[in-house]
This record gives sequence, structure tokens and C-alpha cells, in this order.
Amino acid sequence: MAKKAVKITETVLRDGHQSLCATRMRLTDMDSQLEALDKVGYFALEAWGGATFDTCLRFLNEDPWERLKFLKSKLKTPISMLLRGQNILGYNHYADDVVEMFVKKMVEHGIGVIRVFDALNDVRNLEVAIKAGLEAGAHVQGVCVYTISPFHTKESYVKLAKELEAKGVHSICIKDMSGLLAPYVAYDLVKALKEAVKLPIELHTHYTSGFGSMTYLKAIEAGVDIVDCALSPFSLGTSQPCTETMIAALEGTEYDTGLDRAALKPIALHFAGVKKSLSEDFGLKTHFDVDTNVLDFQIPGGMLSNLRNQLKEQGMEDKYQDLLEEMPRVRKDLGYPPLVTPTSQIVGSMATFNVMLGERYKMVPREVKDLARGKYGRTPLPVADEVREKIIGTDEIIDYRPANDIEPQLDKLKADLAEKGYPNASIEDVLSYALFPEVALEFFKNNR
Repeated sequence: MAKKAVKITETVLRDGHQSLCATRMRLTDMDSQLEALDKVGYFALEAWGGATFDTCLRFLNEDPWERLKFLKSKLKTPISMLLRGQNILGYNHYADDVVEMFVKKMVEHGIGVIRVFDALNDVRNLEVAIKAGLEAGAHVQGVCVYTISPFHTKESYVKLAKELEAKGVHSICIKDMSGLLAPYVAYDLVKALKEAVKLPIELHTHYTSGFGSMTYLKAIEAGVDIVDCALSPFSLGTSQPCTETMIAALEGTEYDTGLDRAALKPIALHFAGVKKSLSEDFGLKTHFDVDTNVLDFQIPGGMLSNLRNQLKEQGMEDKYQDLLEEMPRVRKDLGYPPLVTPTSQIVGSMATFNVMLGERYKMVPREVKDLARGKYGRTPLPVADEVREKIIGTDEIIDYRPANDIEPQLDKLKADLAEKGYPNASIEDVLSYALFPEVALEFFKNNR
């Protein structure tokens, strides 16, 4: 093995299809390839979390817990997942008892690597999930959500990584969800993190801007330990750099992955067919060109199409450029939150209202008010005074961990389900109901 062998986390089973096929890959699309994927020698197979939980219940008529159990029955390679800290896999903060039970159950059913992030990089929102993951025996990976702003400097990420290390995480992930991390910036950032913490560093990016492979190579030269890649049919565009290409680029060097490209050919051939069938079955666009707009506006690729559709529905497509320019202004007003779930949706909805109504902050969604009140956590910089006064007036701004205000929820959720006709609901069903009540009830009606 090469002395600085780089490890790869394969994303074809989660972020690859989430990025290119609206998370529509079914268990039947992947089950025949699990044994072959297991033999490749990946650091981990990312196969759960993110939007998969919601999509399984809402669109695929699949129980995400049963999917996880099946994956675990076929895989010895650690199964990796993406967890939104106190948001779990939903869009709101949940009580500590729900977070603790969710983490306990997902590890019990097969999760080996928990990548846990908070949209604001507020470590207070990660504490319960990290502790629960450590107690359950998983590899817990603390995330530095990467973005660009006057606040987000190399020094700020070093400080964050040290805080995460102090919480006991096993590794650090730089999560570049918009593909903003430039190659030489990546080199400097990885160097700084390797000097500051004694933990392995993993890098996750998207190809949206076209930086992807260049960024990985410079990060590898700086000492990054693990990179996230997707098999060729589900790579590039708004997904990750290509697994086979990365293996080939490093072959014969001190960073050689030791993985066999030839073994991936039949697997890639299968997933090329899957991508075609997903496109046909769900009417999906699955090819995405490089979009350098992201370098100016920092809007994740998938979000651009959603914003365009919202304007189209209102007959205001001519306002698209105005909306692109309004997004960074709103983000600045709200203290430069990174644009990742759920803050990307919060900033996006506010920018859309501003453009459609022709007046800034005339109509303000509840989530925007809650962000300004501190109910999602601490924004990187304070919300601009004049904007705060306009949207929440003299309302109290909390400076403590938001979940401190949430009473335990599990017993109430069980009682709610019993009232709705499910007195013997499993704890997994209770957790599904906690995250997506209406969607879960519809699923239970058809499957329980």
C-alpha cells in the first residue's frame, strides 16, 4: 500500500442520486450490486441519511428503517450517513430524547459512520447527536460546513475543528455542499486543519462549479485522508468527482488508493442503467452542466432549479436574475449563514418574497423570524440591525442552545400515534412520525 494512501467514501447510494436524481434510487435499484460494492475496499459506503429518509416514505413507499437493515445484512463495509444534528433528518429542531433515540436506533440497525453537521456550524446543536453516536459505538465525524463570507476564514474553521475534536469526534469532514472550495484554498485549509487537530480529515465537495477534481488533488497533496466520490454514472454535475477517475489519477503515486478500477466497471454499467430508468420513471433531468454562477451567488445547484420553478409558477421568470442577486444580499442581512438545509431554504424563500413583492421584508416567513430570534442557533455574524428591527421588532433573541426550550417529545408522540390507531407502533415508526408526521401516517395507512 502507498505510504499516503487516500481512502474513498463512495456516495452512489446516497448523495450521488440525491444530487442528480432527486434521491429517487430504490432499494431494488441497488440490491444486486451491494456484494460487489462491499468487496471494493472503500472507507465507507454512504447509503442513508440526507434526503433519503423523507424520500423513501414520501415518494418510494419504502420504510427507510427496513432499507437500512437490509443494507447492513449485505455489507461489511461501514455504512455512512448524513445527520443534521438537532434537526436529525428533518427541517426543525427536535427534543433531545428524540435525537438520542434516533441515533441509538440507526446505529443499532447498521450505521457505522455518522457525519453530523449543523447548518450554522453551531456546535451546541451537535452536542447531543455527537454524544449519542459515541455512546452507541459509531464512528462520529464532525463537520465544518464550508462557505465564503467575511466570517468564514481559515482561522474560523480551525477553531471549529478544535471544538469538534474536544467533543470527542473521530474525524473531521470539510463539507463543501456548493462546490465553492477552490483548489489552492483547499490546500491551505487542509494544511491548517492537519496542523491544528490530530484527527483524520475527509473532504466532501460537489462538481457544480467545476472545481471538484482539482480541489481534491490539492487537498490530497496537503494531506487529506479521505475524499468522497461517486461512481461515474452518478458523478459530476451537481454530484461528486468520479470514483474511477480519482483512482486512476492516484495510481502509481504515493497517494495510490489501492482500489481496483476494473472491479468497478460492471458496477458502473449497472448504475448507468439505473440512472436511465430513474430518468424515465420519474421524468427527471439527470444531466447538469458546470454552473459558474455558484461562484458568484453561492447557491447550491439543486436550489437554483427550485427557485426558477417558483418564479415560473408565478409567471415571473424574468425576475430570475434579480433573485440570483437578492440571495447574497439576504444572506448578508441574516448574518452569513452557510446555504445548506435548512438555512438555504430559509434564505431562498425570503429572497423570493422580496423579489416577487417588489419590497424587501414586506412579508417575512416564520422560519426567517426564527432564524433572526436565534431559534436555529447562533448565526456566524449578527443579523443586520435594521433588518432585525423590521422583521422581529423588539422580540427576545435567545443566546442559549435552542433545543433547551423543547420538552421531551417521545411519550407524546407515542400517545399521538395510539390516538391515530397505532397503539403498538414500533419505536422506529414513532421516530418516522416525529420527523414527518403527515407523510409517515400516509405510509402507515398503506403499509401497517
